[in-house]
Amino acid sequence: MKKIMIVFGTRPDAIKMIPLYLELKKYNQFDVKLCSTGQHKEMLEQVLEMFQVQVDYDLQVMQPNQTLENLTSNIIQKMRDVLQIEKSDIVLVHGDTATGFATALAAFYQKIKVGHVEAGLRSFDKYSPFPEEMNRVLISDLADYHFAPTKQNVQNLLNEGIRKENIAQTGNTVIDVIQYTVKENYQFEEEKLQQIDYENHRVILVTAHRRENIGIGLENICDALNQITQQYSDVKIVYPVHLNPKVREIVFKKLEGNSNIILVNPLGVKDLHNLVNKCYLVATDSGGIQEEAPALGKPVLVLRKETERPEAIEAGTVKLVGNETENIVKEIKLLMDNPAEYEKMAKAVNPYGDGKASHYIAEFLLKKLEIE
Repeated sequence: MKKIMIVFGTRPDAIKMIPLYLELKKYNQFDVKLCSTGQHKEMLEQVLEMFQVQVDYDLQVMQPNQTLENLTSNIIQKMRDVLQIEKSDIVLVHGDTATGFATALAAFYQKIKVGHVEAGLRSFDKYSPFPEEMNRVLISDLADYHFAPTKQNVQNLLNEGIRKENIAQTGNTVIDVIQYTVKENYQFEEEKLQQIDYENHRVILVTAHRRENIGIGLENICDALNQITQQYSDVKIVYPVHLNPKVREIVFKKLEGNSNIILVNPLGVKDLHNLVNKCYLVATDSGGIQEEAPALGKPVLVLRKETERPEAIEAGTVKLVGNETENIVKEIKLLMDNPAEYEKMAKAVNPYGDGKASHYIAEFLLKKLEIE
């Protein structure tokens, strides 16, 4: 049996990696272990509970007011200890987080192979998003195998000199998750969501918390949301507010008094996916939801100045709108007022795969790790 260590630290990591863990567990050729660094401790617990899985290792790396330098070095040291115990044949990391980069580096130091899930995304600006862009570039330099969601991601890797035989285009594992989560007649765990009249209101789901938006960008986003609720009586905005105190301070100050904006704590995966399924459109600065929402036929407005997911823009499922109040309001109004524009985005083909990414990754590993 080949020993595989799957490592995640943030909630988006876990959402995208646990389906892969469940798939790999089906293979008797693999001995699979699950490790959490605990980068998003409270939010990770929601995901683990939903999938009914337990981690084999919980590194509990987070400390109050921790710097990126401290976090990265802490993960490297704790992962070294785990890898020396497990003697894994390969470590699988995800995306662009500090956990992904630090774990890949720790595995490299132990001369253990690294597989990078969600490889090849690029904004081509090393400071935006910060530090995610450099995290994923550096993981690509460290990784042996690269699991790229889209054709463009594959091309980015080839352009950087990565050998074609070490790249697999798989789609994104986040699409795999929807089969576990979205249900007809779903009953929301968050009571505020259960009380919404989805038949008679157009619900806009908003998520905004990225580091580069904290400050004036997030204030602009909140101002835009207030304007939209003033102009449309049938709109309800649901905003799951990130636990980052800087985000919460701005959002609650700007939006708490608006009765048409529903502020809730970060949602469990089932609640979030079923809310996407019921909403009218999504406005977000998050990454994963740019992939999830199109799979459910929902237009996505990206509240950033750039995106590392250009294939979604090319496919027409996503539109980049920035973080200026005036433009956000204009683009939301276009989708509210113009059925043809709405349908064009809602019916565009999702470029992120067929929901079988985990299976494709497992089969690739079966072949590459030379298991018969």
